[in-house]
Amino acid sequence: MTEPLPATVLAEGRAIFGSDRFLIDPADCLAYGYDNSRRVALPQAVAFATTHEEVAAVVALCAAHGIALTARGRGTNTTGASVPVAGGIVLTLERMNRILRVSPGDRFIECEAGALNGDVQKAAAAHGLFWAPDPTSAGYSSVGGNLACSAGGPRAVKYGTARDNVLGLTAVAGDGSTLHTGCYTTKGVVGYDLTRLLIGSEGTLGIITRATLKLLPLPACTRTLRACYRDVTAAAEAVARIMGQAQLPSALEFMDGDAVQLAQQYQDTGIPQGTGALLLIEADGAASSIDVAVAALSEAAQGAGLLELRAASGPGEAEALWASRKALSPALRKLAPKKINEDVAVPVTRLPALIGGLGELSRRHGIRIVNFGHAGNGNIHVNLLADPSDETQMKSIEACLHEVFRLVLSLEGTISGEHGVGIEKRDYVGWEIDAGTLDMMRRLKGLFDPRGILNPGKTLPPA
Repeated sequence: MTEPLPATVLAEGRAIFGSDRFLIDPADCLAYGYDNSRRVALPQAVAFATTHEEVAAVVALCAAHGIALTARGRGTNTTGASVPVAGGIVLTLERMNRILRVSPGDRFIECEAGALNGDVQKAAAAHGLFWAPDPTSAGYSSVGGNLACSAGGPRAVKYGTARDNVLGLTAVAGDGSTLHTGCYTTKGVVGYDLTRLLIGSEGTLGIITRATLKLLPLPACTRTLRACYRDVTAAAEAVARIMGQAQLPSALEFMDGDAVQLAQQYQDTGIPQGTGALLLIEADGAASSIDVAVAALSEAAQGAGLLELRAASGPGEAEALWASRKALSPALRKLAPKKINEDVAVPVTRLPALIGGLGELSRRHGIRIVNFGHAGNGNIHVNLLADPSDETQMKSIEACLHEVFRLVLSLEGTISGEHGVGIEKRDYVGWEIDAGTLDMMRRLKGLFDPRGILNPGKTLPPA
């Protein structure tokens, strides 16, 4: 049973937020104790912030009393990053959801951290612009959450991730002080780049309350191609060819044979018999250049093992192809009671070795592995599927996961491409980052968060 907060903290919390926005009933708190990782930990209180000043006040309160504080957006992350494993207070920013300013001429939008990615896209689209990060959860994930894990999505291959598309931030450090980082211009080298440091830090260094997002012009034309291959090796080699030529796709998605079958079950799109892997290839640009782009990408997609190369006949068919891809993650949850989803990334030229190695690990451990993801970045979602009632599988799955990470690191890759670290990968961070560098990161954490109250137990392994 979680111990209640001290009476002085409860009184101060209610003074900051009012009793209707500072909840302590376990029935009210439970909904804020889990995220899409399916981990659960009950907080002692939930606070609903509506202003930057309230965020600063509750951080100062927690720092003064040594109480854990976990910031939260909409809880869509898959690594347990917003699960309050140390109890304390969950600070939800979902009500700080205003679009504050759009400056089309300067190509930026300023918003609060709780604004939904989808709402930002609508506001930008009204001016012929867009924000690059487009995770699958874009319709209901918050900008603050996207920044906390440096979200990407299919478009990252051409337009970059969250780190590449933010001009500046307002945040609160672990002592309650306010930080203003970055500037309103795309060039600026005054001071240290704290913007990129805070992005991806999962709320362990500071709580982002406001962001100035860099916008890009919406492309005039978009075309979608589907390339079906005999096996995963042929598809992986095609990815290396596509990314090795001058015409950059705006999206390049990979699906192995199992993923293809799941997609077909979701929506029949006429995939040829014998397809062992496919690529979804998207090109965008001006009307005068889109045909050149499609021709270059089509030529690169040609090669040994290609069964069919097909262009979507129109927006409807393109949407159907993308719908199948985006349905894969929830479909996998239905397929296996136990699913471990790892979003590893390797250099694109090492992708054939990664896919081949994963097939070998699947055979050796008797664990079904389904792979799909953002191949243009070498970012593959590796899904290990098991039945919890099968003791042999459950023993094998952890050993298999360890070998997946070792394989990725041997190929000069990273164990997390866009989902973050949270709890799920924290204990493996030392496999990728050397001890001296980790020590420097821990010292940075101490500077930003002297009492260690911000999202404790996440991102960095214990010393």
